[in-house]
Amino acid sequence: MSEPFDIVIFGGAGDLAYRKIIPALYRSYCEDKLPASSRVIACCRNEDEQLSYLSHVDEALQEHLAEGEYHSDHAMIFAEHVHPVVLDIAESGERWQSMADLLNTYSQRVRVYYLAIPPAIFGVCCQHLSQYNLVDEHSRVVVEKPLGYNAATANAINEEIARYFDESAIYRIDHYLGKETVQNLMALRFTNVIFEQLWDAKSIDHVQISISETVGLEGRAGFYNEAGALRDMVQNHLLQLLCLVAMESPHKMNASSIRAEKVKVLESLRPMSGEEVKRHTVRGQYVAGNHKGKLVPGYLEELDQAHSSTETFVALRAYIDNWRWARVPFYLRTGKRMKHRCAEIVIQYKEVSHRVYGGDTGALAPNRLVIRLQPEESIQLTLMAKDLDTLDMRLQPANLNLNFSDTYKHFKSDAYKRLILDAVSANSSLFIHRDEVAHAWAWIDPIIDAWQNAAQEPHLYRAGTWGPVESDELLAEDGFTWFNAGEQR
Repeated sequence: MSEPFDIVIFGGAGDLAYRKIIPALYRSYCEDKLPASSRVIACCRNEDEQLSYLSHVDEALQEHLAEGEYHSDHAMIFAEHVHPVVLDIAESGERWQSMADLLNTYSQRVRVYYLAIPPAIFGVCCQHLSQYNLVDEHSRVVVEKPLGYNAATANAINEEIARYFDESAIYRIDHYLGKETVQNLMALRFTNVIFEQLWDAKSIDHVQISISETVGLEGRAGFYNEAGALRDMVQNHLLQLLCLVAMESPHKMNASSIRAEKVKVLESLRPMSGEEVKRHTVRGQYVAGNHKGKLVPGYLEELDQAHSSTETFVALRAYIDNWRWARVPFYLRTGKRMKHRCAEIVIQYKEVSHRVYGGDTGALAPNRLVIRLQPEESIQLTLMAKDLDTLDMRLQPANLNLNFSDTYKHFKSDAYKRLILDAVSANSSLFIHRDEVAHAWAWIDPIIDAWQNAAQEPHLYRAGTWGPVESDELLAEDGFTWFNAGEQR
């Protein structure tokens, strides 16, 4: 990155800014990717926030950076890039004009507008950017999920933004796509013939994609009770990961080619409605339980309500009706207050077609590829091999491990850093196109409708477990079990 740029963080004093965006920009500075005179313009709600902003930035860096990353001298110089301003996003007037004057001191540089604000005010924010002539060919806007609560509201939000920004300048962020291991998934598939030749229904038995969280509501009670796990996690993160696993090789590794292949996957997802939803999906809600020896409250206690039908856990079985994936089940799972925090993709291969060794050599375990996205980033391949501790012919599974932090000594993964710098560089290959949003909601909406029409309460599960027993039964119907992080290494 050689040319200076400006990034404006709307919601600059919010949780997302302090936890993710500011640390990502600090890392960019430390890696010489925040050129001199680049500016981080953070929008605050009032003068008190503005006056204390830099001290809060320093506190956020110390809290959210990894061990050994924070250096006071680096933080002091980084703070020189940060310019807190007071702005009421919804009200035009003197504050907006002041920010426009600040930005126009460098009118020809790239500007990234990061909307770390509720989707309800995306439209008015973009309107004011346009009103004060702050939208031009050098501008990009980054928007966070969730984009709406269904297809209609998502389309309305996209329409609002599209009044002021071309689609090529709209960057819908999904931070999972910025993880190095996710990008390595595409490299693994499309640059290694041994995997691409074994990446279809002839070789793969089933696929599991899980994102489990140990935390509860974390101050998001109002939003989460309206959204639930299906809207919050499946519609975006899990379906995006499914697309990357299932898509055909793009013609080139550019945004339009990747998007075209992902859309094909979403179009090929087998629709579910009515009784099919009941058969292929499981909803759950956590109650009080034990996590790492500590009693944690249930969802209703955190919500401070007597009743809610919002799901905090979802497991579902999906099928992709095309030549490559016909009859291969894809199991998606996500939940809060789970036993371990983890995000991983499990490619479970079929058993060998003929056993050449006798039964006395031990049981044969099918090959398995595990791509782990968090907390550490790694790839593990399970193969059958001879037990070298005995002269007898005994077979046992052996793991080939690629842990990125061990293999690459200077490896520091930061999805937000990668995606922000991609937006600056006008590289949209790891962002979500409007067409993808529309197709994802088209598949999700009938599931939500079926749940609401059935008026069925979520199954309960203890905090600190792997979810409701009905989730295990979903896989047991097909003779499978969940691959639970930390228990099958």
